[in-house]
Amino acid sequence: MKTLSLKLDDDIFNETEEVTGMLKIARNRYINEALKVFNEYQKRKLLKHKLLQESKVAYGNSLDILEEFERILDAD
Repeated sequence: MKTLSLKLDDDIFNETEEVTGMLKIARNRYINEALKVFNEYQKRKLLKHKLLQESKVAYGNSLDILEEFERILDAD
């Protein structure tokens, strides 16, 4: 396990203290769980962006292929 020092905005710290108190869990555990969830969220956003980019490329290629098929069929 790594040790980390960080600065939190006062309002975020106070809200975190309130929630961890209600949940009766350690601040460290809460922050670890929050980062895990946020990391998964960010990875999904990155994947979505990558899929959209690749979809645009594939769409362009698909149109080229369809046009080629049309040219072949029209030639017959």
